[in-house]
Amino acid sequence: MAAVNVIYRVGARNERPERTGFAHLFEHLMFRGTRAVPDFDEPVHRAMGENNAYTNNDYTDYYITLPRENVETALWLEADRMGGLEIGAEVLEAEKKVVIEEYKQRYLNQPYGDMWALVRKLAYEVHPYRWPTIGMTPEHVVGATLGEVREFYKRYYVPANAIVAVAADMDPGEVFELVEKWFGGLDGGVRPVDEVPVEPEQGAARRLEVERDVPATALTVTFGMGGRMTRNYYGCDILSDVLAGGAFVLKGEIAGFVAADNEGAGGVEGECLALTRAVFDSDAGHWVASVKKYA
Repeated sequence: MAAVNVIYRVGARNERPERTGFAHLFEHLMFRGTRAVPDFDEPVHRAMGENNAYTNNDYTDYYITLPRENVETALWLEADRMGGLEIGAEVLEAEKKVVIEEYKQRYLNQPYGDMWALVRKLAYEVHPYRWPTIGMTPEHVVGATLGEVREFYKRYYVPANAIVAVAADMDPGEVFELVEKWFGGLDGGVRPVDEVPVEPEQGAARRLEVERDVPATALTVTFGMGGRMTRNYYGCDILSDVLAGGAFVLKGEIAGFVAADNEGAGGVEGECLALTRAVFDSDAGHWVASVKKYA
């Protein structure tokens, strides 16, 4: 088997505050085909492969897994959509509806769905990590024009802003030749440089209480930590594993259950957050009051 990844250095941090959700919208648009390949999935399936993608605050990753004998198919498809994505008004409107429904499903129509979005706005004041990758509000996606979307594609979806990674039982020289064959003829473009606001140092605790119709009371505590390339990150990563899992015990009684992890941004260039979440029994309001005294 082989895995072909194409990573674009574009995520939610590259968006304007009045136009969030573009990076995630493009994750959807990149599967809508080109002039040469109207249906991206069809040749992948014929090559006995699978494909998917994900977006975070720092980058967008597209990947295809398939038999190594068919790795050239994946490189052809990725190069084709990097250089010739077809973005028409009908396609854009269709994907807008998909993204908006996803927003409703994940953030508005399930218990605790908007918790992480609320935490982001509380943890960051100016940095673009303050909104989730799906966007600050669905209205930003609704208002996206065809011109804005095409400009976003031309700025960020260029070879100069991408990384191609191939994992397979193949001779490296052969892989480089195939990558050069399919990507070498593309206009390299210019790697975009965006000015990202520097988050001011937090000097005091920030708190937010929200009432929702949920099955149990939940408490989230966040701690600022270093970016993924700093030494601080690894210590916090280990600490989150130490804190994660198990019951939350107060005064000898189990009040709920705790999880901890590193969330939010990929943290490649900026800060991450270490989170501790406690979900309490529905009648455990007095336990929450006890915890808040020390949070």
